[in-house]
Amino acid sequence: MPPTQNNLLGLDREQLSSFAETIGEARYRGQQIFGWLYTMGARDFQAMTNLGKAFRARLENAAAIRGITLLTQQQSMLDGTTKFLFGLPDGLRIESVLIPPRSAFRGKDAEREDEQTRLTLCVSTQVGCPLECKFCATGAMGFTRNLTTGEIVDQILQVKKITGRAITNVVFMGMGEPMMNYDSVMRAADIITSGIGIAARHMTLSTAGWAERIRRLGEERRKLKLAVSLHSAIEKTRLALMPVTKRFSLAELRSSLEYYYSRTGIRVTYEVIFFDAINDTDDEVAALIRFARHIPSKINVIPFHSIAFTGVGGVSALLRPSSAVDRIVAALRAANLTVLMRTSSGEDIDAACGQLALSNGGRSRGAQDSQRRSSSIHQFSS
Repeated sequence: MPPTQNNLLGLDREQLSSFAETIGEARYRGQQIFGWLYTMGARDFQAMTNLGKAFRARLENAAAIRGITLLTQQQSMLDGTTKFLFGLPDGLRIESVLIPPRSAFRGKDAEREDEQTRLTLCVSTQVGCPLECKFCATGAMGFTRNLTTGEIVDQILQVKKITGRAITNVVFMGMGEPMMNYDSVMRAADIITSGIGIAARHMTLSTAGWAERIRRLGEERRKLKLAVSLHSAIEKTRLALMPVTKRFSLAELRSSLEYYYSRTGIRVTYEVIFFDAINDTDDEVAALIRFARHIPSKINVIPFHSIAFTGVGGVSALLRPSSAVDRIVAALRAANLTVLMRTSSGEDIDAACGQLALSNGGRSRGAQDSQRRSSSIHQFSS
């Protein structure tokens, strides 16, 4: 794309209307382009048949539609989950995961959950991730850059085109920390709602606990759902698993969530993986119960998924699944908390929760870097 050409993919209604004015057209022309880009999925100005030939010619000279490109796709033989590897315009790569209905959770408790009843796309928001959570393969990649609004939205448009199926639910739970790319993610959410037709209530954003942006989400009264990757309600344990805790303590996280709920009235989801001899003790469960009771919430228990395929070392290599999960779930439910059990959808193609790391031809820091920056398992001991 020549430097004088504007990439229109990722621009919202107002931005497209302003662009139309800059090339001598009426503002309503921007509304027409918006519909072609996001509702119709057009990638060629000549396909925009209700625009005059002269206008289309000006668009060809002044603008471009530059999105992501499918490189490979893999489908799970076990549950139909599909993983897509996309190339970005600058040669970097990301992954997205399509989750079929009735495969995200197990048990009758989740029968009405969006991800259980709808066709869900798990969308990435960054190339890699800087937060280095010890159970997440994406963190082993390091961080390269944020995705643009267009690259986020185009994951949905491309999967819709590739599969011929309408995406009905979106979760910002793929590669990256969405709250660190807040403006692009929120613009993408607005375009997804107004252009693609997926309501905010059918979108969920998962964060490792970026408290200041959780407050902003509440201040703006955003209607998309919020999930928090929690994993422990004891400071020392969470810090060892999730270094972001050093920047945002559990107390600060809890305060931001209370503020978010006071502004939106939307209950929060807490995501927890239980690890053997780390966060599955009686003290850990008691702390989780206290934390979850501060505001209306539910708990998603996520199965342990190995990230050994990344070559990661240190703490990450020593994590093991807890054998006490059923007992813990019973205790949480006995405390009158809502608990849902996620499945391991896509695990056979490295597409389950925490496994996205461009394993198909991607770039990872590998074991040496992981060992250098990971601390000893003895961090968990008193």
